[in-house]
Amino acid sequence: MQNYKTDILIVGTGASGLFAALHCPSDKNILMITKDAVENSDSFLAQGGICVLRDENDYDSFMEDTLKAGHYENRRESVDIMIRSSREVINELIGYGVDFARQENGELNYTREGCHSKARILFHEDITGKEITRNLLKAVQKLPNVRILEYVTMLDLIERDNTCFGILAKDKNNEYLTIEADNTILASGGIGGLYEHSTNYPHLTILSKKSPTSKVVR
Repeated sequence: MQNYKTDILIVGTGASGLFAALHCPSDKNILMITKDAVENSDSFLAQGGICVLRDENDYDSFMEDTLKAGHYENRRESVDIMIRSSREVINELIGYGVDFARQENGELNYTREGCHSKARILFHEDITGKEITRNLLKAVQKLPNVRILEYVTMLDLIERDNTCFGILAKDKNNEYLTIEADNTILASGGIGGLYEHSTNYPHLTILSKKSPTSKVVR
């Protein structure tokens, strides 16, 4: 069994995992794993845009639209964080090279999608997810403290007394490996795996049917 040790482990290399890696301390060693090739994440498949708070006058409407879309079961504090941080995130993405659609005068071009009552969606053609994720991946690949392992599947958490110490995984040859980490970030997505039919990649599942049912105790 192979054994890895790292400061920070990130399970998943989609937009969430990549964005997390870009915000981790530069003096920490980071190991990222993905079940397949790094480009085969659902983040690359997303066609729709990304919502952003245009100005303070839009806050109440943005909040109501989001709560309504979630049948008012949303955690309001989380929605508030999402709305308040949206402009900063957009500016970061642009800084990483994401090319959102613009008007002839050079200003960002907003559109309306889904349950939004106002135009507050930024997009790149109909491949917004690919545009965002490929630029985040480029930025991560430039970091000297980040290593990405492809074709590695997480099987279970290594934990003791409700504290996570890393994961048990297997590689493409079905050989087991352990990854010990001071901090573990789960950015694996996989909700589409709950459904029999999904537009997600078939290898993206919340939990493998062959996964151990018991925790691995360190």
